[in-house]
Amino acid sequence: MSAPLFLDEAAVRRHLRMDALVPAVRDALAALSAGGVVQPVRTVVPVAEHAGFLGAMPAYAGDALGAKLVTFYPGNRDVHTHHAVIVLFRPETGAPAAVLDGRLITEMRTAAASAVATDALARPDARVLGILGAGVQARSHLEALRLVRPLDEVRVWSPRRARAFAEEMGDGVSAVDSAEAAVRGADVVLVATTSQTPVLQGAWLAPGTHVNAVGATRPDWRELDDAAVRSARLFVDSRVAALRESGDVMAAEGEPAEIGEVILGKLAGRRSPDEITLFKSVGVAVEDLVAAALVYRAAS
Repeated sequence: MSAPLFLDEAAVRRHLRMDALVPAVRDALAALSAGGVVQPVRTVVPVAEHAGFLGAMPAYAGDALGAKLVTFYPGNRDVHTHHAVIVLFRPETGAPAAVLDGRLITEMRTAAASAVATDALARPDARVLGILGAGVQARSHLEALRLVRPLDEVRVWSPRRARAFAEEMGDGVSAVDSAEAAVRGADVVLVATTSQTPVLQGAWLAPGTHVNAVGATRPDWRELDDAAVRSARLFVDSRVAALRESGDVMAAEGEPAEIGEVILGKLAGRRSPDEITLFKSVGVAVEDLVAAALVYRAAS
């Protein structure tokens, strides 16, 4: 038996393309909603003395079998807040096939899922993006969202890095002085911060806005206020996971729809030009596995 292939972050960066990842994640989320994925809810181990978390995320989806171990240390400043390792096994024998660095995969698959939701839910004429946060998720989301909507204007707010982010991203991206300034008048909004309390207020959202929210993945954390979650039609990646893990989803006081159900045609997406839609992502293992499989196939 050959040794498992080891792929570090540099290898992942060489082989993983966002334009291939978005349709792969779209198919994975459809399979999840169709019952074609075996995926327990993530097990999370608190690392209390260091204010961190360790998560275990296994899944099986047809030709993909594996698991991700991921750490989340929201207080990190000089190193990434997320680190991860993904292990792929051969479904037919159970033999290990590859070990991949999962940090970049986590970053990119999260953005790809938001792009899938944006394509399904945002107005076709959406052109203005407001971003709350200026970290790696903001960067990957900008790349992914530009694949599904032609964004003419991007406004970014962050308490620390907005100006540097805007300069790095270049034409069409500008830093603004407040979260409200980024959100008001935007067609699509991204909330990608490590905040544990709401940074987005529903009062700022114009009719017809689509929101992607990818932070606050703990039951007692929020990144959206009550007005935001209750004024929007709510979609998630996994209903079971979101109802257990997301404080924002719990505050919405209703059962969310899965974006995979929209992809499958079981549920309608946007129902009117003025409807506010919200995709709350907690991140699920099958997204990691399909991303890792793309890298493994390209590198093999």
